[in-house]
Amino acid sequence: MNENEQIEQTEEISFEDLGLNQQVLDAIEKKGFKTPSPIQVLAIPRLLSGDTNLIAKARTGTGKTAAFGLPIVQNIHEESDHVRALVLEPTRELAIQTCTEMQSFTSGKFPRVAVLYGGASYATQIKDLKRGTEIVVGTPGRIKDHLERGTLKLDKIDYFILDEGDEMLDMGFVDDIKSIFAQANPDSRILLFSATMPKPILQIAEEFMGEYEIVQEEGFVEEPLLIDQKYWVVSERDKIEALVRLVDISPDFYGLVFTMTKNDADMVSRLLDERGYEAAALHGDVPQGQREKILARFRSGKTRILVATDVAARGIDISGLSHVVNYSLPFDAATYVHRIGRTGRAGTSGIAVTFVRPEERRKLEFLRRRIRAAAKGEMKEESVPSVESVLEVKRSRILDELKEKIGLKAKNPVFTAEKKTEKSFEDDEIVALPEDALFENGTVAGALSEGASKKVPEEVSEAVSDEKLLAEGAGTSENFVPQLKKAGELYSKMAQELCCGQDAVEVLACVLEVSYGKSLDESHYGKVQTQRGGNAGAGSNQKRIYVQLGRRDGYNAKAIADYFSDLLHIPGRLVDRIDVSQNFSLLSLPSGNALRAIELSKSRTNLPHMHLDSKEEENFGGGRRGGKSGRWGGNRDSGRSENRFEGRGRRGAKDGFKNDHARARVHTSTQRTGASAYKKANRKPETF
Repeated sequence: MNENEQIEQTEEISFEDLGLNQQVLDAIEKKGFKTPSPIQVLAIPRLLSGDTNLIAKARTGTGKTAAFGLPIVQNIHEESDHVRALVLEPTRELAIQTCTEMQSFTSGKFPRVAVLYGGASYATQIKDLKRGTEIVVGTPGRIKDHLERGTLKLDKIDYFILDEGDEMLDMGFVDDIKSIFAQANPDSRILLFSATMPKPILQIAEEFMGEYEIVQEEGFVEEPLLIDQKYWVVSERDKIEALVRLVDISPDFYGLVFTMTKNDADMVSRLLDERGYEAAALHGDVPQGQREKILARFRSGKTRILVATDVAARGIDISGLSHVVNYSLPFDAATYVHRIGRTGRAGTSGIAVTFVRPEERRKLEFLRRRIRAAAKGEMKEESVPSVESVLEVKRSRILDELKEKIGLKAKNPVFTAEKKTEKSFEDDEIVALPEDALFENGTVAGALSEGASKKVPEEVSEAVSDEKLLAEGAGTSENFVPQLKKAGELYSKMAQELCCGQDAVEVLACVLEVSYGKSLDESHYGKVQTQRGGNAGAGSNQKRIYVQLGRRDGYNAKAIADYFSDLLHIPGRLVDRIDVSQNFSLLSLPSGNALRAIELSKSRTNLPHMHLDSKEEENFGGGRRGGKSGRWGGNRDSGRSENRFEGRGRRGAKDGFKNDHARARVHTSTQRTGASAYKKANRKPETF
């Protein structure tokens, strides 16, 4: 199938043609899907019939979840006493998103969908599994934990779906995936979805999939997006203030603001409206008639800011957008690329600004790696503009606009929402000018005085020399000759009355203050809390600690995050800036949690050694426990049988942290540990 045939086929085929039943079609209609994407056209019919294993290669943002989710929901439509489908996702955010999508594909009671990911309560997840579920969505680490606990069984599943396979490999989940495959029903149908097809993906296919078919989009050549990508680290409460500053410092801001929820979209739109900005909200609860009116105003440029959810923004195709703002950090790179692709189209440039909360830095780093490949660009950190810089830009813009309107500055081209069009004046209406009115004092000023701001007809403008048009601001600024427009008699009389007995400059200053004072007043803006840069930790309330667990013990960054999440009963996102060495790791925690972890390490022999990193260690009394405390045994306090594991050799002093952490290396090399055995016997830390 060539490119033209595929495009033609996609245009002609509907969801009904793919073999979906009425219940699923009703769910599709409710979600607002109109026509299937190319990967959906290729995958859905194959998954509805036959039993061939499938590898689907598709670029980001092409509807891969629906490609496997719709046929699975249709095939699993009855209650079952066992799990029938497993969907593996690389991150907890993607797992939650996929679970939500799968649930939205059916309007009945079945299939039931449960989501399992690290950092969440085991008790709640076990309760969901015991209650009964047909589809499980989860991350490899937590799925593996439930398999080892016996709370999840995959020996009877019909479908094994590996989503975002290339991201799984990048995050080091190969061993976990193989372990899960080994405990799954060998006769289950395996579906592997990936944006790229590296060799390890094909190796997994050869080892576990047997015979399989590969489908992929054809005729697509990914080109770099001409988008300036940046992110601002800002707290949740300061996001609206940051958005206001972004709008005011950007000339002719015209863009989409993406939020995660409907409530957020309404809230952001309302707050912008209260501060005098032309904004509207668009989400799934907006009626179709109102939606069309909102989009019409946005396309015409009367509304300059459209706040939307991802689902509501589907199908919006408006060129000329200057900005895309990620008010909420998207779940995955696919959503990010799909969002920012609304600007920078057709060879034009655009700007994408992402608001990142301090605690989202780890998630951001994951996204940046995927974005670097998918969007062919790099996200760069910038600071929120200061109030002074915003006011200076607004002041200059107001002066420029006034000068243009009264004839003291060349008129720059005005860009409409849909396409760039050059205008000499503000009104869209074209009027014919009488020939005897064309020239007054050698210009067109006489014909357009008395406030008649009309565009000169093309045939008239061609008859006027460039020099004469330049005098009205229709040419380049290099050749422009300032000439003040002649005001109407009414306004001349009003000006004389205002200036009678007064200094004209002082009067004009007062008029400007009355007209623009509110927008140029510092009180229009609030304060934004200064955040530390991406390499400086999550804020001044964090402490960096050393923990004697490393790659040698089977730990990666994710495992370290899960370890401290379970130990301290905190969300995994609070475990920040994790650097894993061969023999130890460094990480940042909120101050109170960091000190609590160190106290637990000092008081309990079954926990690995921890101490504050660098100079902070000295301020906390050294943090060292000595040779005896460098060993730890079984989890005796939890009621399990006591198991002490003697050290199996000294740790090496060489690793990736050669300069700043020399003391940590020396300390490591003198400690005898049983970390590997500890992890195997006690996968989860003792909690308090």
